[in-house]
Amino acid sequence: MNAVAMYTSVQAGSTDEFVVQNAPLVKRIAYHLSNRLPPSVQVDDLIQAGMLGLLEAIKHFDASQGASFETYAGIRIRGAMLDEVRRSDWTPRSVHKKSRMVSEAIRAIENKTGAEARDADIADYLGIPINEYNEILQDSASCRVFSIEDLTENGDHDDYDEFSPAEEGPLDGLMRNGFQQALAQAIAKLPERERLVVSLYYDDELNLREIGEVLNLTESRVSQICTQAVLRLRSRLSAWVDAK
Repeated sequence: MNAVAMYTSVQAGSTDEFVVQNAPLVKRIAYHLSNRLPPSVQVDDLIQAGMLGLLEAIKHFDASQGASFETYAGIRIRGAMLDEVRRSDWTPRSVHKKSRMVSEAIRAIENKTGAEARDADIADYLGIPINEYNEILQDSASCRVFSIEDLTENGDHDDYDEFSPAEEGPLDGLMRNGFQQALAQAIAKLPERERLVVSLYYDDELNLREIGEVLNLTESRVSQICTQAVLRLRSRLSAWVDAK
């Protein structure tokens, strides 16, 4: 069924059937996202939030915008799931605080030296042993919302803006595009191993265990590398992130 036909079907009052038809999409997104979240986040909770996102997608979908319903619904479903996880943030404040400390340390070191901040450099700057620094990375890794998606705050919502151009400020689109370009450039400038892990995790959608098998690393070490990459991106994009 094409986008126009789908929209016509919904308008005709077949919402319940449409929900049933698209329920597998919700489950697929939920299980994929759960691989990036700690065990404390239940898949059933993600599915419940995703179903609400699906209902919102059915309500607001406009076929004249050019995107397929599945593309638009996927964005709304995933956004609803991420919003639910953020609302029920399980991460202690101390973990957020230490994560910010690491980002600030990376920024300070790289601004001073003009070189990539290494693990040992960051630990030395913070005045802690390297094993304690790795523990901070591990704790931060448990907060899976703290990710590249979270840097953009709305995740994939930017791919299909739910607001009309008339509701958007004249500089909003330019700033959004500018941030996406800055993020892409920052990822390209990551240290080689961090860039590879980020690519395998976010682009190829491998889980941490699978990446470890590819790179011959332990799952916990892959998690630390991935977390450090995101912290480094946050430090390098601080002007954008802090402005939000």
